[in-house]
Amino acid sequence: MSAQPVRVLVVDDSALMRKLIPQILQTDDSIHVVGTAMDGNFGLKKIEELKPQVITLDLEMPGMGGLDMLKEIMRRHRIPVIVVSSHSTQGASITLKALSLGAFDFVAKPSDVSVRMQEIARDLISKIKAAAHSRGFPITVPSDLPMPVPRQKVKTTDRRQPTKIVAIGISTGGPQSLQYVLAQLPHDFSGSIVVVQHMPEGFTEMFARRLDECCALNVKEAQSGDLLLAGRVLICPGSRHLKVKRLPLGDIAILSDDPRVNGHRPSADVLFKSAAEEFGERAVGLIMTGMGEDGALGLGLMKAAGATTIAQSEQSCVVFGMPKAAIERGHAMRVVDLEAIANTLLAQCSQGRNALPDRARSAGQS
Repeated sequence: MSAQPVRVLVVDDSALMRKLIPQILQTDDSIHVVGTAMDGNFGLKKIEELKPQVITLDLEMPGMGGLDMLKEIMRRHRIPVIVVSSHSTQGASITLKALSLGAFDFVAKPSDVSVRMQEIARDLISKIKAAAHSRGFPITVPSDLPMPVPRQKVKTTDRRQPTKIVAIGISTGGPQSLQYVLAQLPHDFSGSIVVVQHMPEGFTEMFARRLDECCALNVKEAQSGDLLLAGRVLICPGSRHLKVKRLPLGDIAILSDDPRVNGHRPSADVLFKSAAEEFGERAVGLIMTGMGEDGALGLGLMKAAGATTIAQSEQSCVVFGMPKAAIERGHAMRVVDLEAIANTLLAQCSQGRNALPDRARSAGQS
């Protein structure tokens, strides 16, 4: 017997979007749009009446807006919510806020929704299916966890050479999980962290800024030529690929516009492959919560090159797709709960303190 279609409620103040989104979703037989609502108040009533399994939510609505509705959904229903967000700076800011409040994921509206809405169709459909078959909401960070106050930032002028290059691939559930991990790392963390988070162009710069505000480490959106420094975190920009490279005067990040890999740009596989080729055993590969299989192949290349490879555990993932693919292929040397990832990275990078190459030692003294 075939599975029942996923029941979806569409909440948007735009009559056009309330027409277009159901049209898109109903092209997939495994999704059934049970209703629409024009604002948060109507939406909450429709939840009681229609019992949806997933909700798509516009954030900027009159009356009860999307954030207020999201808070009520998280408090009363715990139904996974996928935000349909505008590409504006304000849209990026409010979307990141929604993710921090418990939204499952988001898709970005194209600039011309009436003509180009089909561009996000596949993305929206896959995220709805993932939401329906997942935990449905991000892991709740324990409130008693001592979060370090970013009172002491590493000055980028220090230019400390890192003991290890930590390459992270992450997708759905990533913003909250990444913040959780990075906030636990001290300002004198000896590794350099490079991150591929599946996120559209226009959102990663603000994401990096938000992480920088809550972490003792220096976090920024990556630019080509950025040095890989101890205590620095580089977030790959949306719609670019990120690679790492060893150079005589210092290790750097390089951005490229190469074609999508596994349907993604940025792709974790691209980052992991470069880390394997350039740094070998001086690298650490970490694959975290996310849909699909991006990063599994690259993590295998890192392991073969002598790097330490880590996957987030199933019980601590919002979506277990990416770590599961790596674990099933035998590419993850360790499987670690979200709560233990920071300490694992600390241990791995401190092991490299006495094993810096001569070039790194001398560069660190200059």
